[in-house]
Amino acid sequence: MRRAGRWRPKVYEDEAVVLGINQTRGGGRFGHTNVVYLLGTEHFTLLEAAVSPELKLIAGNLLYIGRDAPRELVRIIRRVSYQDLPETVRLELERAVERIVAEKEERFVRFFNSCGSLTPRLHALEVIPGIGKKTMLKLLEERERKAFESFKEIEERTGLQGVRTSVVKRVMQELSDPENRYWLFVRPPHIEE
Repeated sequence: MRRAGRWRPKVYEDEAVVLGINQTRGGGRFGHTNVVYLLGTEHFTLLEAAVSPELKLIAGNLLYIGRDAPRELVRIIRRVSYQDLPETVRLELERAVERIVAEKEERFVRFFNSCGSLTPRLHALEVIPGIGKKTMLKLLEERERKAFESFKEIEERTGLQGVRTSVVKRVMQELSDPENRYWLFVRPPHIEE
């Protein structure tokens, strides 16, 4: 039975970036498969998957993993945490996050235009590295005048530098810190009941 406030709807990823190939497994009901680590492009979900060697994947490839993906080619094994990742895969993770943030800039700009308070004393903008109270107030003032359209515009209108880098740092914090309290961009970890 789920406790009140802990239930979350199921979240699925449709695409993922390949972070690395761990090993090849033989036999079993799925035949020979490569075990790969993936990062979902929508919710930054870290996954381990069995993938057919026919796909010839390398780190950085984009892979369709939606619910209708052929299971003989791609089968999600489980969600993993940052701590479960091999060191070589961790090195590729930040590059993948940078790529996703760059390709989905509109999504993150929309966040800057619409986010609100996390608590009565803490605004969501303040948990992004490089944003303090003064900068947060400037961001709120500027977005009230006119919605932001790009990272560049946020930088020009507020004086905040490296917006994309700050978002990447926040995503990496959420992925790597098991004690994180606020989930702005990353799918929260599974809560064991």
